[in-house]
Amino acid sequence: MQTRTDDRRPVGENPEGDRDEIDLLALARTLWRGKIVIALCAIVAGGYGWYHATNLVDPQFRATASLAVNLQNSPAIDLGAVFSGVSGDQTSLNTEMEVIRSRALIGQLVDRLNLTANPGFNRWIAPPRTRFDIAGTAAELIRRVTGAEAPVPEPVPDAAQQREETITAVQEAITTSATRQSYLFSISATVGTPEDAVMIANTLAQVYRDDQIAQKSEATETAAVWLSERTAELGRDLDAGQAEINALQSQSALTTAAGVAALTTQATAAEARKFEADTALAGAEAAVARIEAAADASRSARAEAANDAQLRALVEAADGGDQAAVLRFDRRFEQVRAQAQIDRTRLAEAATTVAGEVAALSAQVATQNAALAEITQREEDLAATRLLYDTFLTRLKETSLQIGGHQADARILNEAVEADQVAPRKAMILAISLLLGLMTGAAIVLVREMLQNTFRTADDLEQRTGITVLGQVPRIPARTRRDTIAYLSDKPTSAAAEAIRNLRTSILLSNVDQPPRVILSTSSIPGEGKTTQAIALAQNLAGLDKKVILVEGDIRRRTFTDYFPEASKHPGVLSVISHKTPLSEAVWRHPVLKVDVLMGEKSSINAADVFSSESFRELMTRLREEYDYVILDTPPVLVVPDARVIAPLADAVIYTVNWDRTTRAQVAEGLKQLRTVNVNVTGLVLSQIDPKGMRRYGYGGHYGAYSRYARGYYEA
Repeated sequence: MQTRTDDRRPVGENPEGDRDEIDLLALARTLWRGKIVIALCAIVAGGYGWYHATNLVDPQFRATASLAVNLQNSPAIDLGAVFSGVSGDQTSLNTEMEVIRSRALIGQLVDRLNLTANPGFNRWIAPPRTRFDIAGTAAELIRRVTGAEAPVPEPVPDAAQQREETITAVQEAITTSATRQSYLFSISATVGTPEDAVMIANTLAQVYRDDQIAQKSEATETAAVWLSERTAELGRDLDAGQAEINALQSQSALTTAAGVAALTTQATAAEARKFEADTALAGAEAAVARIEAAADASRSARAEAANDAQLRALVEAADGGDQAAVLRFDRRFEQVRAQAQIDRTRLAEAATTVAGEVAALSAQVATQNAALAEITQREEDLAATRLLYDTFLTRLKETSLQIGGHQADARILNEAVEADQVAPRKAMILAISLLLGLMTGAAIVLVREMLQNTFRTADDLEQRTGITVLGQVPRIPARTRRDTIAYLSDKPTSAAAEAIRNLRTSILLSNVDQPPRVILSTSSIPGEGKTTQAIALAQNLAGLDKKVILVEGDIRRRTFTDYFPEASKHPGVLSVISHKTPLSEAVWRHPVLKVDVLMGEKSSINAADVFSSESFRELMTRLREEYDYVILDTPPVLVVPDARVIAPLADAVIYTVNWDRTTRAQVAEGLKQLRTVNVNVTGLVLSQIDPKGMRRYGYGGHYGAYSRYARGYYEA
């Protein structure tokens, strides 16, 4: 009975801890294991890429014509003021390249070459494709399967709309580029035929040059018309200005610069006389004022105020009482007084007369100056108009002479001679397809590896369960279960037989002090090869000249009848437990395997109850006493509890895991079920290994019987 306890790690626990690092070596190994898938994806992708490049993609040809900006192309007459050409700077070159691709020039190209009748540019007259259209065929099949309505054909547009679409198609086929550090730029046409490419590139270059000449001619003609209109208008202005000057001169016939100067001199002289008159008048008024102020004063004061010598001579005599002197003095004073008033009146009249003369002369000078200034201004305006008229007349003559003599600012340096195929780039498409195929294959391998939840190697099984893998048994190449017995007997040196022999050795050495004698074989689910493995192990132990009995513990399915049909009529386990049949009569000995077999029997009692009975325990004790080894084949752990009931009676529990089939969750749950009844699994067996599959996954160089190094050692 098994009593050994181990510190086992639950299935799914990472033995190396949780790490975020990427194991590049493991990644490389995974990719290497999937090298066939990756290679197939690369081949498929490369084949499709090549097929696509050679059969589905229309070839494209490119022809290039180069042009050079002619900065030395100066006209015989400089018309820079009228229009200007290409300056030669990078901005101007970029602008010209956009002009070349403009819809206006492309429209001229389409009309000149009648490209609306070319099916390569007008899709409405394109002939049906002769190549097999995979996408179209697939879409049609899907439509028919789904019962969808057929797409309504697009209505054919009118000629104007077709021309616009053709211009767009040609515009997309045209590219322009400028050469750095030069005045060169090129026109390239990429179309479906080399002839069209050469023709379009050369014709567009010519259309561009013709358009430059047409633009210059149109600009010259427009300038000539404008200059003619302006010259005529200026001529009319000249005539009108001269007429106005003549009218002014006729109205002011004496208005000349000399006349105005003489009149100004007269006005100045009058101003001087007016000043003298005003001064004399002021003196007379002052004299009158003095005389009037001294009228009642003394004789001497009156004589001083009058400033008269006779009065001064009479002052002394009159003051002396001479009445005759007094009378003469008074008479003389009145005479002086009256004369002063007369002088004042006379001078006032003279001052008024001079002032009127000055005003008249000033007004006349102002009038003459205004007339002279207006005539002078009109003459200056007329001179400016005449100068502008002469300039425009000269430009008009130059422009008229230039009409019809223009040259383009660019010349065709190299015409397109032949076109080179630029698409499809088969080598690049093939390389990209292969790369995408490799990436897709690698992604498939990595995703498959990420989603893979089965066991393919013993190392993986040990790391995830913490339980030693005692054996790795390859798939036995037998069609039926009965053929399995014959294969084990006839192929003692086969890979499967050697694997069972290794398993036997591992089981016997699992406990050196007390080698196991009662060995239980179970698994997670049916079909994992535990029964075949139990039979093969029993045969192998019998080969040691040991007494071995094989007990069928799976009395629900009773698969032993498929292996040993001759023993199906013998009583089985239930008959021995119920004491209906002695053990010696129930046991059937296989003549070839040299193994005693105790078959299972159908029971109306629950199998778990049968194996939990004391009678079954007594049977196991008896078998342990009579046989060297007892091999128990039990049902799967996850299906029924029978294995958990029988396991405590065994010395060793061998848990079988089907290679690349049993999931990790199933193994984890099965081992958990055994741990719930304190049963520790002695070891695991990775069964039904496919040698080709191991090599396909890249493990063929590491594991014994199915490695590439085993050839010649094992019997096929």
